Amino acid sequence: MNEAKKVLQQYYGFTDFRKGQEEIIGNILNRKNTLGILPTGGGKSLCFQIPALLFPGTTIVISPLISLMKDQVDALSASDIPATFINSSITQTEFNERISLIRQGAYKLVYVAPERFESDYFVDVLNSIDIPLIAFDEAHCISQWGHDFRPSYRSIVTSLQKLHQQPVIVALTATATANVAGDIRSLLDIDADDSFKTGFARENLSFHVIKGVNKRDFILNYLQQHPKQSGIIYTSSRKETDGLYNFLSLQGFSVAKYHAGLREMERKQAQDEFVYDEKEIMIATNAFGMGIDKSNVRFVIHYNLPRNIEAYYQEAGRAGRDGEESECYLLFSKQDIVLQKFLIEESHLDYEKREQEYHKLNQMVMYCHTEECLQSYIIRYFDSNSHEMKCEKCSSCQDQREKVDITREAQMIFSCYKRMGERFGVTLIAQVLKGSSQKRIKELGFHELTTYGLLKSQKEKDIVDTINYLLTEDYLLLTDGKYPVVKVTPKAVPVLKGEETVLMKKSITPVFESKSDAENQDLFEELRVLRKEIAANEGVPPFIIFSDTTLKEMSRYFPIDEDSMLRIKGIGQAKFTKYGQTFIEKIREFVSRHDIRVSDNQIPSKQETEEKNEHPSHLISYEMYSQGKPIDDIAKDRKLSKITVQKHIIRSAEEGHEIKWQELFDENTEKRVLETILVINSDRLKPIWEALNGEVDYFVIQAIICKNQIESKV
Repeated sequence: MNEAKKVLQQYYGFTDFRKGQEEIIGNILNRKNTLGILPTGGGKSLCFQIPALLFPGTTIVISPLISLMKDQVDALSASDIPATFINSSITQTEFNERISLIRQGAYKLVYVAPERFESDYFVDVLNSIDIPLIAFDEAHCISQWGHDFRPSYRSIVTSLQKLHQQPVIVALTATATANVAGDIRSLLDIDADDSFKTGFARENLSFHVIKGVNKRDFILNYLQQHPKQSGIIYTSSRKETDGLYNFLSLQGFSVAKYHAGLREMERKQAQDEFVYDEKEIMIATNAFGMGIDKSNVRFVIHYNLPRNIEAYYQEAGRAGRDGEESECYLLFSKQDIVLQKFLIEESHLDYEKREQEYHKLNQMVMYCHTEECLQSYIIRYFDSNSHEMKCEKCSSCQDQREKVDITREAQMIFSCYKRMGERFGVTLIAQVLKGSSQKRIKELGFHELTTYGLLKSQKEKDIVDTINYLLTEDYLLLTDGKYPVVKVTPKAVPVLKGEETVLMKKSITPVFESKSDAENQDLFEELRVLRKEIAANEGVPPFIIFSDTTLKEMSRYFPIDEDSMLRIKGIGQAKFTKYGQTFIEKIREFVSRHDIRVSDNQIPSKQETEEKNEHPSHLISYEMYSQGKPIDDIAKDRKLSKITVQKHIIRSAEEGHEIKWQELFDENTEKRVLETILVINSDRLKPIWEALNGEVDYFVIQAIICKNQIESKV
């Protein structure tokens, strides 16, 4: 592993591996077939690229899309690693030249489409060279239970038996349920002990579900609040892609569009414009994105409901691949469910597969209605044994509304289902409770039920929302199929008996916060322009040169010589040799023009950065606060929301770290809050805040309560 770390430093500019990478690489170097499940942006490619550089011979990488191959090869070439790809995008002459060089051992990595293994000629080529390793990228494509199953992937297993050697096999994916992982291991002869799962969490992403809004107005508002940011907007149909593209184009936004109805040349042009930062926003169907390695996507918005959580998490995961804070929004409407059911029926699947798709769709719908942490919900979908902590920044975690007691409503709903025989869906039951005069209700005799009209004072939509909440909390169960029915679960029995209560929150309104970076934004923009010029000259996407994260470190620390530049995260010796001096000259010119004094010691070493990242996140915020840094500045520096930093400070206080309370509030404010708590007989934040007419900040109230509790214990 010492040699592996040297390669990591030399070619990739990092001093240590990310979580899971070292274990996977070590297992491969021990020549064991390996399965690696890492989150999108978790560094899966390094898991096979570094062993490829250490093993003699040529590593073969099986990749599902042409664009993915090109991006990977461009990135490797930029770091002086010999690599190429073989796919349908190259001419016959290029194919012959590359095959000749492959036979000569000129490449360390060769990317190929799965269909190549169907060619006996290509298998003969492989048998003429030394192959230490075969990597299956996006390995979920090999499983019939995966959300993007490709028969050509599965057929490779038979072709591998034609090889005259036994290379190590590594399979890598970001989205694999237990069924999919088991299928991959069985097909590729991988032992359970050689499987590595680092968890599915994407800590730099914040997830949001938005219901009941005008979708175009929402997007228009969001884009106006986030200018010059790169993002993807997914729609469920070509028609909606075209319509939204035309709408935003007329509003003056820099947009491209992508769907299967466009000619191949048009799709390639749109993709290149987006990847090369010529267009800021891509509007696309799910035909776009797999294998797009654009690292600086700051947001992904789903205009419609995806069919399943695997697809959603993979598409949303295209945001923030560089590790920077990014946002994922899902705009939900009931009509989206109807569309997805139509698409399932039109896909002509067999009964078992169709029922499986309906089950997955139900899980996706439940995600839209849950009040628990959204990231935790997703992680538990992939790993039912996970006990992931709340992310503290999704729309559920940030929702500060008080829960209200809906026990009586729940009892009415459960009773109504029982009286209707548990044979109907959500909408009809809501109509019965509302007291609707629909003809079908009278034909079925439901207008004579004792539960008919019990919730007539509520809107039908609100009744549906309550039912959906009871579904997400497992009081009710939605069957699979085109026409699902709702059944009452045993969990509802104590509620019906009056032994347990049910609490629920009511509807969310999105709030946008303007974000700003701690780095010098002017320098960052100048470095982006320089990066784009270099990328255009070399014919590669800008992020191949340097990621946004690397440019932001340059903009924060102003490296003006080789030593300081090599201390910037993401810059190894190979990248510095190619581009370092050019960026140093730009930074020197900027520093001189703005009369900025640069400290020689201000740039932390990469080792110091790694050590800092091992420090608990909340204590990093606390230490910055204890050194006198304002909370707003800490939030900007750490790319966190202000609320998250405030929670970090409270948590640190609860753990016994000293807090300068007098800097947060004075004695009079503390007295007012404590007196209010006694008067209203509650220490919940919202009632206190309301009783004080909103004159005292939530955080101040929380801090006073925390201080009082600590002193009471003492």
